[in-house]
Amino acid sequence: MIALPHDDKSCGWYAALPAAQPAIGLTGVQIADYAIIGAGFAGLAAARRLAELKPNARIILVDAQRVAEGASGRNSGFVIDLPHKFSLEHPDPELKQKLLKLNRAAIAQLEGLVKKYSIDCQWSLAGKYQGAVGERGEAHLAHFAKLMADLGEPFRYVEKDELSKVLGTNYYSRAIFTGGSYLMQPAALVRGMGDHLPENVKLLEQSPIRRLEKAGDQWVLHGDNGSIKAPKLLLGTSIFTQEFGYLRNRLLPVMTFASWTRPLTDDEMKRYYGELDWGLTPADHAGTTLRMTADRRILIRNTYKHVPKYGASVSEEQRQKIRADHRKAFVDRYPDLADVPFTETWGGVYAISRNFTNFFGELEDGVYASACDNGVGAAWGTISGTLLAELAVGVDSEQLKDIQYVTGMPSLNPPEPFLGMGVKFRIALAKWQSRSEL
Repeated sequence: MIALPHDDKSCGWYAALPAAQPAIGLTGVQIADYAIIGAGFAGLAAARRLAELKPNARIILVDAQRVAEGASGRNSGFVIDLPHKFSLEHPDPELKQKLLKLNRAAIAQLEGLVKKYSIDCQWSLAGKYQGAVGERGEAHLAHFAKLMADLGEPFRYVEKDELSKVLGTNYYSRAIFTGGSYLMQPAALVRGMGDHLPENVKLLEQSPIRRLEKAGDQWVLHGDNGSIKAPKLLLGTSIFTQEFGYLRNRLLPVMTFASWTRPLTDDEMKRYYGELDWGLTPADHAGTTLRMTADRRILIRNTYKHVPKYGASVSEEQRQKIRADHRKAFVDRYPDLADVPFTETWGGVYAISRNFTNFFGELEDGVYASACDNGVGAAWGTISGTLLAELAVGVDSEQLKDIQYVTGMPSLNPPEPFLGMGVKFRIALAKWQSRSEL
């Protein structure tokens, strides 16, 4: 029995979009040359690249939800070029340089699509601030500066006074600014890409696949009202890859949460006094991510939870507590805007691995997957989906060699209940250690 996505229905990014066109669902028996499950960043990129490489092939892209309702439309709107967090600390300089090239290739691809199809998604080369609140955060900044110097990438310190004029708050003591990251409205970007797929790609939404079956040389994807038959299957399913029997006990489902305001009024903008269109990630990994969007919304993201049943693991009582925690973080930073309400609070689930390794490759004959993004879905999903299509078709490229160099097998997890106990302890410990940075 496959556990399906169980996302809440209050994602702010998705709620801000116009109503979607009616969905086309899976009915009857569909025959394809390639089937792709998951219409997020990876699945959309795989479908597009397959269509380019095989213009006469029939490609079916199927998703359990509407495009942009899942994890790809729920992130904080960063597309980051640098190796992220633990990858930046990897001892192999060549691996980090390859990651950098792959991320930048993904950004170039996304930017090309935004321009080609005029996707209205607040796409912006705004760079990224990594902010510290106090001594603990500043120690992390110093470590980050050393890693950046080792990588050979430019960065600059931004001190408190200059930083406050950007952020509209003096809550942060200093930050490091790097210029290569982009900001966007993730649900708008993902939906825009879904609206402009090549002609030989058929998109089927609200069509959960309940079971996979191998029949001769065909994979059969069984849905509620129909099935898909194809000799090759690509999984852009991230954490849900384990639901199809692959990478079992190797992926950890983690959910992180965000809240945002309605757009600020002119009067509230005067009280805010900062700039529009910037993003700040915490110097301390367990701290708070902060965004001011191009349309005047302030977004707060923190709180991590282990969610073995995905969205169903989070109760309404827990959501309200998370919202209260976000409220405190917001008011601490913007006391003059304490009267500005939140309009939505939402969560998004993603996959991490204990050894922080991404999986990319062939799982068994005719089944390919990119899984476990370790929290960097936009760039990684885009480039890994693109190259997964090349792998499935048999195309060789330098980028394909690079992604095979930087990926591997996620390590095995301890059995339950020890896994759940350990993850909850690690999350609680990180929150306590980072309390001064929240």
